[in-house]
Amino acid sequence: MTAKVRFAPSPTGRLHVGNIRTGLINWLFASGQGGVFVLRIDDTDRERSTKDYEDGIEADLTWLGMTWGERYNQSARFAIYDAAVERLKAAGRLYPCYETPEELDLRRKVQLSRGLPPIYDRAGLKLTDEDRARLEAEGRKPHWRFRLEGKRVTWEDLARGHSEVDTASMSDPVLIREDGGYLYTLPSVVDDIEIGITHVIRGEDHVTNTGAQIEIFEALGAVPPAFAHTTLLVGADGLGLSKRIGSLSMLELREQGYEPLAVVSHLARIGTSDPLEPAASIEALAGDFAFGKMAHRAARWDPEDLAKVNAAILHAMPYVEAKQRLAAIDADLGEAFWLAIRQNLTMFRDVVGWAAVVSGAVTPALSDEDRPVVEAALDLLPATVDETTWSAWTGAVKERTGAKGRGLFMPLRRALTGMDHGPDMAAILPLIGRDKAARRLAGETA
Repeated sequence: MTAKVRFAPSPTGRLHVGNIRTGLINWLFASGQGGVFVLRIDDTDRERSTKDYEDGIEADLTWLGMTWGERYNQSARFAIYDAAVERLKAAGRLYPCYETPEELDLRRKVQLSRGLPPIYDRAGLKLTDEDRARLEAEGRKPHWRFRLEGKRVTWEDLARGHSEVDTASMSDPVLIREDGGYLYTLPSVVDDIEIGITHVIRGEDHVTNTGAQIEIFEALGAVPPAFAHTTLLVGADGLGLSKRIGSLSMLELREQGYEPLAVVSHLARIGTSDPLEPAASIEALAGDFAFGKMAHRAARWDPEDLAKVNAAILHAMPYVEAKQRLAAIDADLGEAFWLAIRQNLTMFRDVVGWAAVVSGAVTPALSDEDRPVVEAALDLLPATVDETTWSAWTGAVKERTGAKGRGLFMPLRRALTGMDHGPDMAAILPLIGRDKAARRLAGETA
């Protein structure tokens, strides 16, 4: 059987790291098996869904390399859902209820006060035709609930192992609102059947929903797909990201300069037994993916770890890959420059600052303690400089001044680059050039 999975975001906001991790696990699982990754836009909420957010979803997935084989919009599939509704009504599994939200809330409070579970009492099933006619004459419109069988639903979860949900402990789920709009559950199940989804992979917060959804699959005469419920993300502090996750959108990460491969490498490997390091490609991640590698504890999202993965990608990036990007930001100073500075990059855009150090104007940052070393260095600066100059030159300065270690190298770095840290000076010096180096050593802005 060819694996077929779906990622089903709602176009009511930007995709954040929690959304993407779920989508990525689906993509990795399907791609690793030569299967199909389906993008399903869950836009049944017509008031909140927008075309801009829908376009943003596609842009984010494309940026990350998560291509899809099939694509659907739920808003174009209402006729299919309507037909399923009629089947469920005819089978006696979908029934109308007329309670207001306030009435339901009061009932739950009464049940809790009596030590009873706050489960819907199925009052809607007890209504006669006359009762329904009277309520509708009062202006009430029904919401529709799916009648659960009240049994123990079991499945072998790919991520959690043997799983069970007792639907007798659940309220019959509402599938259709008073305004006739569909909630998530029914369209999702119908689409999974009609599209041929073989595996539903999602967060562990959906485990209870799965019990009810398996009953809906069966009521519609379908064999339920396999399920995998993965752990959720937590922050670096171990606490749930909750509303903080809203700020961690793919758009924001892209604008901050993260490499797409860093994002997918980080999300694919946190909460697994794999080392937290960049993969060669998203396809390589798919080849390595296995549910057996996933821990049963929450996956930890740490921006510092993401930055380290991002930096590691840049540190290993060959010039041929960086060249076009360097040219786009007017920072292509040649292969020697790229090889000299890439180890000091966390974000690619950091290269602009190093290009300015090499070819722009730098104001030396010198203290009184630095000056004897810098003055001696200027006097001893050879007529030409190349990759071999630094060692012999600093050796001569050391011999004349007695300075060594940081006392020798830090004044020279500050004078030549205006900074306290940076790339190997042996590689940077010839890029700066002899004339510019001499002017900076003399204290000039050059």
